[in-house]
Amino acid sequence: MGALPFRKGPRMNKQIFINLAVKDLDKSKAFFQALGYQFNPQFTNEHGACMVVQEGSIHVMLLTEAFFQTFTSKTIVDARQSTEVLVCFSCDSREEVDTLVAKAVAAGGRIPRPPQDHGFMYGHAFEDLDGHVWELVYMAVP
Repeated sequence: MGALPFRKGPRMNKQIFINLAVKDLDKSKAFFQALGYQFNPQFTNEHGACMVVQEGSIHVMLLTEAFFQTFTSKTIVDARQSTEVLVCFSCDSREEVDTLVAKAVAAGGRIPRPPQDHGFMYGHAFEDLDGHVWELVYMAVP
């Protein structure tokens, strides 16, 4: 298994693969399964798991720290202490935003700040078990 499972063919769609280091792969998988995400077994083993956010286009590779380290010579940050990245996903409604945050908290995540309501845009966030920040946003389109 590599970090990026690409599809081959004459019409390759653009895909996004977010790679995140995790301390305990099984606990991280259980956390995201509690939020309703599935994993692609073809690209999942004891070193990493391919979480499907949107089939065929958006995936998150949860990689054990040891495996993640094979892709970089830099120090892996402790996301509970330092910010490495803010991952932001759009949602179809304010209710979906709040539901996902509530599921994250119920699964052991935490809320880093209150929700933000800008009228046309509503956002909230959660931290996963490793401290990665996941932004969720709903934008009302006229």
